[in-house]
Amino acid sequence: MADPSSYRPKPGQIPDSPGVYKFRDEHRRVIYVGKAKSLRQRLANYFQDLSGLHPRTRTMVTTAASVEWTVVATEVEALQLEYSWIKEFDPRFNVKYRDDKSYPYLAVTLNEEFPRVQVMRGAKKKGVRYFGPYGHAWAIRETVDLMLRVFPVRTCSAGVFKNAARTGRPCLLGYIGKCSAPCVGRVTPEEHRELADDFCDFMAGRTGTYIRRLEKDMMAAAEEMEYERAARLRDDVEALKRAMEKSAVVLADATDADLIAVAEDELEAAVQIFHVRGGRVRGQRGWVTDKVENVDTSGLVEHALQQLYGEESGDAVPKEVLVPALPEDPAAVSQWLADRRGSQVSLRIPQRGDKKDLMVTVQRNAQQALGLHKTKRASDLTTRSRALEEIAGALDLDTAPLRIECFDISHLQGDDVVASMVVFEDGLARKGEYRRFQIKGFEGQDDVRSMHEVISRRFRRYLQEKERTGEWEETPAPTGPVPAVPGEGDGAPRAADESREDDGRPKRFAYPPQLLVVDGGQPQVAAAKRALDELGIDDIAVCGLAKRLEEVWLPDDDDPVVLPRSSEGLYLLQRVRDEAHRFAITYQRAKRAKRIRASPLDAVPGLGDTRKQALIKHFGSVKKLRQATIEEICEVPGIGRRTAESVAVALAAAAPAAPAVNTATGEIMEEDDGGSTT
Repeated sequence: MADPSSYRPKPGQIPDSPGVYKFRDEHRRVIYVGKAKSLRQRLANYFQDLSGLHPRTRTMVTTAASVEWTVVATEVEALQLEYSWIKEFDPRFNVKYRDDKSYPYLAVTLNEEFPRVQVMRGAKKKGVRYFGPYGHAWAIRETVDLMLRVFPVRTCSAGVFKNAARTGRPCLLGYIGKCSAPCVGRVTPEEHRELADDFCDFMAGRTGTYIRRLEKDMMAAAEEMEYERAARLRDDVEALKRAMEKSAVVLADATDADLIAVAEDELEAAVQIFHVRGGRVRGQRGWVTDKVENVDTSGLVEHALQQLYGEESGDAVPKEVLVPALPEDPAAVSQWLADRRGSQVSLRIPQRGDKKDLMVTVQRNAQQALGLHKTKRASDLTTRSRALEEIAGALDLDTAPLRIECFDISHLQGDDVVASMVVFEDGLARKGEYRRFQIKGFEGQDDVRSMHEVISRRFRRYLQEKERTGEWEETPAPTGPVPAVPGEGDGAPRAADESREDDGRPKRFAYPPQLLVVDGGQPQVAAAKRALDELGIDDIAVCGLAKRLEEVWLPDDDDPVVLPRSSEGLYLLQRVRDEAHRFAITYQRAKRAKRIRASPLDAVPGLGDTRKQALIKHFGSVKKLRQATIEEICEVPGIGRRTAESVAVALAAAAPAAPAVNTATGEIMEEDDGGSTT
């Protein structure tokens, strides 16, 4: 590990101008490439106290052995040079996008004498016009089959073309009218190229003009009583319309734009791109990347733009690029895109209307892509086994933790404090084993105390179950009795659980984990360990995962365990922690929503939701119901006199002492249908 001060440039050596810099390791390999408006200010950030650097940046600067830079005239040149160097050196600490598949394109080989329409994958070739990418090759072939009726462009390979030219006989497509048969001289090279150009124009989105021209020719042929030609033109129009219907209209006609969305977590990010041409989605693609460097959404967007357009030019760069966040220097990136296109490019965040709605769809696709990537990664048995072995090695466990339990605390500013327990067995979620808790031992916000209470309650139930089944003979070792905690368990009636006869199924909290994970750092880990010690449990490993830096904390250790960021073990711990957080916050939100929806009618015994709704519907509001007499309440279908009296008593007890007043306007605030002031 190198000391950054050993290769730090002397003060005044670094120029205060735009440029691109490279960090190299001891073997002179480039490990990171970056750009900056001011090289002096940017590089100074790398040579500060290591404790103040992000862990990923700290790893990079301690791996490097030297730094060098190149001064450029403008920030646009810096962007271009950065992209070139990343492509050339493939630095290990730069963000690398990897395609989740090799997307097929519809390609027209305009670099040949007789252009050919075909499906292409892989690197793009000079002189070939590309459309897409498409999700499936069969989607391209269906579109081409419809369009060959109108644009009979060559689709055969070079071998088939040469064989037809040698024999003087076209292939089957030439006989059925889906190829103009340039191989046998039915059309000249110029006429065939004009067909290929029309095909490209139609695929590029200029559809309305061409269809209107065909319809005009169809009407003219009908007026001249050339009915066969008119019928053929009619079928051509229908074929083109069917080809257009395969791409839904999502934006205004003639809109050319690319929409980019990013879904990310601490370790990975997924990028999705929708290509809109002529107002229709013509293609979709996506990448998943490891966040090797310390990069935010703006940085991910900039890297995605470089990946998308670094090798493109002309119409391949659209007029509009819509993004979820602007790069650090949007003006320079916009100018770089404009240089590649040859005209102005708008780079912006959609704020309203159809474009914002479509961006929501693209974002949803990015979230699904990231989730699918994680699911595929988690479902692999070999990967899960490696993750468990890595966790065991990092935490110095005797065996792989086949059962992992994770706990998280959730609240809203100290109200509705709840906790969750999620269970993973063999690296997979066991949702039937999930439990949730209400914190009832105290009032207010104290995550550490809440964690202690939850762990105590969970493992006290485990000890009670163990004692009931006779699985242990000795009493636990804590000194003195452990006091009962209010709200024991997960909210289910405990008596019903204990009164069940053995049926072969595990009871609640019957199995102990090999590893207990808490969402948090040293304080939460200490609280969990203290709870286990008080119960005399010493055979369960405890750790905490701090979300900010993804550090693993162990009891009584001053320094965290830092797993490699590419570690499958870290990924599994992160997934367990995120699932516990999701489960806790879902319960907390539901609990809060139920409290907000509370009504004075809830206090009436025997009054269900149907009769509550009938009362509110009949009187219009709780306020008017409160003013009604018992006889008037009895008029509601299904409400007897005894129930009406109970309703009147409950509403009278819940009546406000005085009407609420808006102190700013003096307005008396009316009660809504739920009985609360608005």
